[in-house]
Amino acid sequence: MGSKIVSDANAFVKFLKLCQDENKDNCTYMDDNSVLLVEKEELLHDIISGNQPIFVCEKAQPKCEAESTETAADTSVVEEILYKVEQDLGPQPLSVMKARQLLSWYTMAHNPNMPQVEVPGPLHPLWVRCDKSDPCATAWLGVETIYSGNKTSGVKLYTVCCKGPTGDETSFTTLDELKQEHQNRHHPSAVATKGYAQFNMFCSLKEESMMFESQSSVIASLTWNNVEKVLECPPLSSKATLNIKVAVGDIRSPLYQTHREMEFLLALAEGLRTGETEWLEPMETQSAVDLTRALIEELENLAHGVQGHTGKVSEKQKAKTEAAAAFSSMVIERGDLDFTEQLWEKMRRSVTSYQDITECLKIVVKAVKLGKIKPWIHKDSSSTLSKLILQSYQQQIDTMPLTGLTPANMLLELGLDKIRKDFINYLVGKELTTLNYLSYYLDTEVDLQEQVIRVRKLHHLLEILGTCSTFLSLPHDRLFLFTQSCLQYYKTSNYDEDHVFQLQIKPALISYFYEKEQPFSWGMEVSSGLGSKEVKTALYLSDKPLVDHISFDLDVPLDESVNGECEKMSYYRTMVSCSLISFT
Repeated sequence: MGSKIVSDANAFVKFLKLCQDENKDNCTYMDDNSVLLVEKEELLHDIISGNQPIFVCEKAQPKCEAESTETAADTSVVEEILYKVEQDLGPQPLSVMKARQLLSWYTMAHNPNMPQVEVPGPLHPLWVRCDKSDPCATAWLGVETIYSGNKTSGVKLYTVCCKGPTGDETSFTTLDELKQEHQNRHHPSAVATKGYAQFNMFCSLKEESMMFESQSSVIASLTWNNVEKVLECPPLSSKATLNIKVAVGDIRSPLYQTHREMEFLLALAEGLRTGETEWLEPMETQSAVDLTRALIEELENLAHGVQGHTGKVSEKQKAKTEAAAAFSSMVIERGDLDFTEQLWEKMRRSVTSYQDITECLKIVVKAVKLGKIKPWIHKDSSSTLSKLILQSYQQQIDTMPLTGLTPANMLLELGLDKIRKDFINYLVGKELTTLNYLSYYLDTEVDLQEQVIRVRKLHHLLEILGTCSTFLSLPHDRLFLFTQSCLQYYKTSNYDEDHVFQLQIKPALISYFYEKEQPFSWGMEVSSGLGSKEVKTALYLSDKPLVDHISFDLDVPLDESVNGECEKMSYYRTMVSCSLISFT
């Protein structure tokens, strides 16, 4: 073997080992090759299973230097422009020939029959971006080591070939062709087949009110054995998982009004935390002070037996609740709001300054101290104002200086108290959990900012349940188990609207959604062998390319429709094949 080949192979694997040991995210090899240390899922889009780190090799970004005659200011501008150009270029592939050379060096180093090339120790798998310059349109080449005990027994070589989108199903690789491809490579005595499909459940909702962009998603992922044909509908024997990501504030949500309430609570809490408050646009035309005075007068009239607006307010509230019920089965509004909760509702819709808060609470505290009102309060209310009102029943009222941030903190307490009761009313009332399971979220001994964080997590949970119960009509037993899972997750995790919650489900419960839809991702694989010697040949069809470093010729528009009805979906085609090379 040529001494240069041996020398090049040794230099390359030593370089990989150095990157691995020093955990470097990005290294440059011989000026034109960039080696990144990444997680598989980040770049390979689940084409290959597993979660161990990998090396990704690609063409290094071009380096341009500013001329020495430029000033420092000019140089900084040039560098900024060049950085933006590099970012716009995105990841760049190597030629297929170069990729094969890198994989051959890696393979030689792990082959115990080639002692000329010394492997410096176990290395992560190596994947190389390719430019599709060969007849097979190869987009990735990969290699990983196979071990028998502590000894290297061989390598697996992967080839990923990609073709542009088409809606012509006759151009798709058939199951028989995929089996033949696998047979030609591995000559197995028996093979197994497995199918994959993913559906966007929101695409099944054709109501006019649903037809706009949303950050929320519900993806149904199904897997099954014994595939019979390309793009077959998953059978009811499949394993199904719902991947649920819900962003609050979606106007489709049955909890949209609760979101508006939480918006004010969070703005108030953020203002107290940072000292700068961005007040929301008021939802009432009357001022907060006028609304508070009207509420006090109404209670005074009731105390003197005068029928004021109470009946009208009650009818209005009843009509509002009935309207909400007509829209959604998930209504968390209560009909038993006490005085402090009604006050919160008035103020959060109209307050635009700290002065508003102070003036409103001064009016209330004065009326309570003078005995003009003795409003009804929930016995388990924990807010400062509630305690003050309860004291007034016994004519023993503590001094309450309404100065500084005290009024704002008092209002925040009112909101937390009211929203917590709303959430308890729904979760416990629907028998989705118990007060014991909610104890972490209902704890009033922690500081107010922490209480806000926990209530915000509960709100996100309610939004998720709203999606599951209203749009998907999931049965109670699934919702119950899912609720416990979400509650447990948020006990130890930060608030995260991007987190994808998973729910195992029977396909029969969602078949009426996916049976009339086209999958946005569909795949089938043929496999043989066991353990580390298992090999697979797979076909993936997807509405988006599974590689991000090459462009495709778009022969057909991806979003065609006739008279508002979607035509057959166009799919990118990705073929993944594997070769097993044994060293023994």
